[in-house]
Amino acid sequence: MRPGPLIWAALATAVCLPIAAAAVSPQLAWRGPLYITAGFAGILALGLMLVQPMLAGGYLPGLSGYRGRRAHRWIGGALVVAVVVHVAGLWITSPPDMIDALLFASPTPFSPFGVIAMWAIFAVALLALLRRRLRLRTWRIAHISLAVVIVVATVIHCLLVEGTMETVSKAALCALVLAAAIKVMGDLVGRISRPRAL
Repeated sequence: MRPGPLIWAALATAVCLPIAAAAVSPQLAWRGPLYITAGFAGILALGLMLVQPMLAGGYLPGLSGYRGRRAHRWIGGALVVAVVVHVAGLWITSPPDMIDALLFASPTPFSPFGVIAMWAIFAVALLALLRRRLRLRTWRIAHISLAVVIVVATVIHCLLVEGTMETVSKAALCALVLAAAIKVMGDLVGRISRPRAL
């Protein structure tokens, strides 16, 4: 079997398995539809964070070069939407908790990391909109720096949350997100001075 289908199959498994495991969590019985939607939007966002560095590094078969960069932008947009759904759903179901989280006053240890990741994701989205106005080197450095913040804060946030995600699949997906980010960022840092876009 060629490596291409295997890579896609492994990626689909890594992203879909935690979602499937969360879908059979007994904790869902005590949650409302809006809260469940918000939670699964967060799980999807974590899965998209595995896809993003692989697209940026050109590691997905059939999605290298221009096609990979275009897909990277679209997946980035989907990531922003997933985060908005995640945060909005939690806000509607529990406004006081979200206000505390946004003010960094929440007693839960995972909250500040989630808020930091959220603002960093929004900052990357804004940066993408302003890309043509920035020097390529400046844009790359800012994008990579924010990506580091996003990945680290998100992984810590997810590992600290005790929710519907199954522990082993969650830890495995977080480890894969970290590994992919470290690999790709290491490669991209070496290309910072090159004129070619990410």
